[in-house]
Amino acid sequence: MHIPDGIVPVSVAAGGYALAAGMTAISLRQIERKHVDPREGIPKASLLTAVFFMASLVHIPLPPTSVHLVLSGLMGVVLGWYAFPAILVGLFFQAVMFQHGGLTMLGVNACLMGIPALLSYGVFRLRNMLGETRPLPNAVLGFVAGFMAVAIGAFSAAVLLVSTVPAYLDASVERAAVTGLFVAHLPLAGIEGVFTATVVLFLLRVQPSLLKESL
Repeated sequence: MHIPDGIVPVSVAAGGYALAAGMTAISLRQIERKHVDPREGIPKASLLTAVFFMASLVHIPLPPTSVHLVLSGLMGVVLGWYAFPAILVGLFFQAVMFQHGGLTMLGVNACLMGIPALLSYGVFRLRNMLGETRPLPNAVLGFVAGFMAVAIGAFSAAVLLVSTVPAYLDASVERAAVTGLFVAHLPLAGIEGVFTATVVLFLLRVQPSLLKESL
């Protein structure tokens, strides 16, 4: 789901940086507002950033292509408002070390994964009404959060790519390729939904405070 350098116009890449800067500022402001000491969440955010960073190396073959784990939904569920800056940092190191995406597309990729992560965080907050300690609502919301983060991110990337197809490319071929990549991400969304739900149930059993802190 990383968009590489040179695929979309420079104006789109610049707009991605502007939006990412705005989302980072909003996230940091919310962190300061919700936490007495915002630094207390840095170790957990750092740990999840490392997991997010390494997840891109786990490839899942889904013919005719392959996809890799994203974990943006899990980031939103566990980190809350820390998720967007954590994903931004993780994407930066992925681009520098693994050439996943590119530095010019860092802002766009951060928005494609970070905004769905924050939406997943908003969905998971419904556990306040459904029961913070009840396993079933937590598992269902964890699955929905994990699924929707990948699905929304993949759909947004597909729309962006199709709507900015260069004039020298065959638009119909490009649309078919992008559609195929989006469809390939739907099974991945299901896998990440199950994984996120499993992690939520595990944390609910052994360390429920880790889930409460994100709220």
